Amino acid sequence: MGLLRIMMPPKFQLLAVLAFGVSMLFIENQIQKLEESRAKLERTIARHEVAEVEQRHNDDAVRDLSPLADKDDMVIIYNRVPKTASTSFTNIAYDLCGKNHFHVLHINTTKNNPVLSLQDQVRFVRNVTSWREMKPGFYHGHVAYLDFSKYSAKAKPMYINVVRDPIERLVSYYYFLRFGDDYRPGLRRRKQGDKKTFDECVSSGGSDCAPEKLWLQIPFFCGHHSECWNAGSRWALEKAKYNLVNEYLLVGVTEELEDFIMILEAALPRFFKGATELYRTGKKSHLRKTTEKKPPTKETIAKLQQSDIWKIENEFYEFALEQFQFVRAHAVREKDGELYVLAQSFFYEKIYPKVN
Repeated sequence: MGLLRIMMPPKFQLLAVLAFGVSMLFIENQIQKLEESRAKLERTIARHEVAEVEQRHNDDAVRDLSPLADKDDMVIIYNRVPKTASTSFTNIAYDLCGKNHFHVLHINTTKNNPVLSLQDQVRFVRNVTSWREMKPGFYHGHVAYLDFSKYSAKAKPMYINVVRDPIERLVSYYYFLRFGDDYRPGLRRRKQGDKKTFDECVSSGGSDCAPEKLWLQIPFFCGHHSECWNAGSRWALEKAKYNLVNEYLLVGVTEELEDFIMILEAALPRFFKGATELYRTGKKSHLRKTTEKKPPTKETIAKLQQSDIWKIENEFYEFALEQFQFVRAHAVREKDGELYVLAQSFFYEKIYPKVN
């Protein structure tokens, strides 16, 4: 190639460079078109699958319109925070849904926007509460918390979620946008080609690693109020804490995901029977791992920790961790290095009036 470049006149060298540049642009354009086509195909397949399920129910000899049993009228919403091991956990639900007879539905929002329009909020609440064919159902997606009581819903779903150390989550997301993961290694990512490390980004004051990017877990729990998305808002922090304690059945932490799954299986066997064993032995336990991820230096961490935004996000994480550890302490025990779920610790007595 070097000899060819020496032998070629300058004008032909310039033409060769231009031709190469045009070819690369054409290839990137074709890749983009393929990705768009794939996305359209996925949406079409999803609509077809939903139609098939509804048709299957409609073709039953006689539809039973009697009230669903309590265990079959359950709906779980997992409004998953990005880069908290949510794919690993969701894959368990997909693996169990056939065996345990429940439906799993992905909430796919435009451009992964976690905030729904008011009209979509109403539609979503109506779908979840009245879509009989999809019950019992497990909904998951990157969507901010939605208060069903605001829309006069007859029944509220059970929320669950998982949180992660704020800086670790941001580092993982930073490299994910550049190098992807081992789940879909061939997929072109938004920041592909940017080789700058997270440390270099923080040192140079880059926007992708700015403290504002830490502000995500709080708004996901806070919800659809405008103040929830105001980075550094203490009102949003308190609202997120309130929702975590009062509106979520269980919130785990990425670092202790197996314990989270174990407690869910004990509390909701209708959905999660067999989940712990599947997580321990299944091939999909840790399926999604961000590639090329480099741990940040102590200097980088110290610089981020000077931010008020980090202090508030970390306060929420510590609050969630403390709550989860409290729940775990009353749900499981350790014996010979293994955790086991506690048996029922209450019973009924002195029941009156006596029945002959």
